[in-house]
Amino acid sequence: MKKTLFFATAGLLLSIGASTLTAQAVELPQSVNSKGTVSFKASEKPNPPVDPENPDPENPVDPEQPPTGTAGPLSIDYVSNFKFGEQEITTKDETYAAATEKIQPVNSEGKPTGAAKQGPTYVQITDKRGTLAGWKLSLKQNAQFMTADKDELAGASLKFTKAEVASNIDDAKYKPTAQAEVALVPGTEVPNVVDAAKGQGAGTWVYRFGSDEASAKDAVKLEVPGKTVKLAKEYSTELTWTLSSTPDNGSENP
Repeated sequence: MKKTLFFATAGLLLSIGASTLTAQAVELPQSVNSKGTVSFKASEKPNPPVDPENPDPENPVDPEQPPTGTAGPLSIDYVSNFKFGEQEITTKDETYAAATEKIQPVNSEGKPTGAAKQGPTYVQITDKRGTLAGWKLSLKQNAQFMTADKDELAGASLKFTKAEVASNIDDAKYKPTAQAEVALVPGTEVPNVVDAAKGQGAGTWVYRFGSDEASAKDAVKLEVPGKTVKLAKEYSTELTWTLSSTPDNGSENP
């Protein structure tokens, strides 16, 4: 029995020794690859207005007027109204400036987070299609300024100056081009006031008139000839902003 036990123990020790020698022969360190993946899809969620001076979607604002935007992955999120106030009737040529935009910073729930301030009037556009197909924005003054009784403010001319595009996207290759000055003729569309070519325009962009409150104070102008007869009434006009996909991407509409 002792002899048998001796050989069994020796065999076990020999087996362990051979296993140790085999493990020591493997080269270290060893490496193996794994993958991380993520995919995205177009978003239909609405986009709240942003601060035109600092257009970061992480910091939404609540403008004085209700949002007037559209839905979809390519959208006009907000458009300012242009208010030229109440003016005295004169017989001289006059230029009136549109009021700046009053905006209130808010949190994700729409509750105020700070003091309201004045800033540039603006148009906000968001492209969340994920295609870099590009888009174009055009502008049309549908008719001359007129009263509710259809009395025209003859010769009145609406002009946008100091216009530029801005975003929280820093890479200049994505930046659309914009017309810095636009003079409207009633009934005539101005094409491509903002033009995002293929490869441009992804994310949220503002087309603003002035870069801050000071520069915005005279950026949008209404010129009225002195010879024009003015009634003691309110005159108004309607502007149509049209957003479309870049034509050569195979789709004319968002």
